Amino acid sequence: MEAYFGKRPAVEREIFEAVRAQLEALGDVIVEPVGVGILFKRQRTFVELRPMARWMHLSIGLNYRLGSSRVTRTTPGTNGRFYHGIRVTRAEDIDVEVRAWLTESYLEFAG
Repeated sequence: MEAYFGKRPAVEREIFEAVRAQLEALGDVIVEPVGVGILFKRQRTFVELRPMARWMHLSIGLNYRLGSSRVTRTTPGTNGRFYHGIRVTRAEDIDVEVRAWLTESYLEFAG
């Protein structure tokens, strides 16, 4: 992870750590840094963090559409899943509501 975050703004690492802490508290998770961001996986990717110009794009996979104003984009996936995009500008944006969505996604993608 050091190579990935080496020249990136500190806030990106802080946001990543907030997401990772929530997911790793639930159990095993694979964290895969790739060219476009960071993928969080169980058997497949269920959460993504992608750096943008002024925020991080957090994508959370769920089995239903979220009806929250925090969701800036919803993309249909396979097997009836939806990936919900949320703009995150600071670690504090990973609040109780977002942590609940992360938890739900983790549990839905368990198998």
